[in-house]
Amino acid sequence: MKYQIGTGAVSGVHVVTGAFGYSGKYIAKLLIHAGVKVKTITNSPDRPNSFGGNIEVFPFNFDKPELLTDTLKGADCLYNTYWVRFNHKLFKHADAVDNTLTLFDAAKKAGVKRIVHISITNPKEDSPLEYFSGKARLERALVDSGMSYAILRPAVLFGREDILINNIAWSLRNFPMFGIFGDGSYKLQPIYVKDLAELAIDMGKIKENIIIDAIGPETFAFRELVETIGEIIGKRRRIVPISDDLGYYFGRFMKQITGDILITREEIEGLKSNLLYVRSQPTGQTSLTQWLKEHASTVGVRYASEIARRVERTGSYA
Repeated sequence: MKYQIGTGAVSGVHVVTGAFGYSGKYIAKLLIHAGVKVKTITNSPDRPNSFGGNIEVFPFNFDKPELLTDTLKGADCLYNTYWVRFNHKLFKHADAVDNTLTLFDAAKKAGVKRIVHISITNPKEDSPLEYFSGKARLERALVDSGMSYAILRPAVLFGREDILINNIAWSLRNFPMFGIFGDGSYKLQPIYVKDLAELAIDMGKIKENIIIDAIGPETFAFRELVETIGEIIGKRRRIVPISDDLGYYFGRFMKQITGDILITREEIEGLKSNLLYVRSQPTGQTSLTQWLKEHASTVGVRYASEIARRVERTGSYA
């Protein structure tokens, strides 16, 4: 089933997790522009924000579920973007799963009318990769909750604040060659973050329970993606096949330079297993190629640090 993004009116009270973060910010912006009342729940309630008085800010209160329930009372729709990208001493997938289950339970007790939940392509409960198994467990919990839901499964997001596309471009700008795992034939289907936000809001308007692969109009083999980025930003580099171990240890070396986790073993395995690719019709309309051409002078100029972003707003990644 194919949906047209950006149709119909939106009304009522809407709650967005992590509106000071990435995808949550785009959802909140569109809701505020539509003139509805918007709340956000975040781990950084005191953080300065660009919304001013247009958004009500509350802490997650995962450890005080009765307060979380109070925050959610009266909400027509909850947009959940909360997640973590990898395990770290400050945040773990297991904690993100438990916290999200608390969020779902609070939403049900609060009488939230609908949940739009951001998941991932190809979730599977028996996956050896915690990212995908955790997302699958949450999908099942939401489906079994009896609440009205829409589950969106994006592969890779791109936009001004993204990390993956930006840091590929940064690497191409700063190194004479680029290493890829194996032959680089594994695929990705990037979706523009604003397209995802518009789809999320559209799915908040309906009552039908639905699961959608949220992918953009272009499919890239990973090698092709790197080549495309290099050509558009004017930094064509030699692409060198490397082993998984070498890539992982290079990432650990880069941590000494960037203070960030460039890639994990799980992410390497997820890429090579084609878990960021599905055989579905695109839901996003914005071409990554065209977007890169429009932002060629700025993408990858600075490294985008997941750790720096996470320390500022622990737990609001999507």
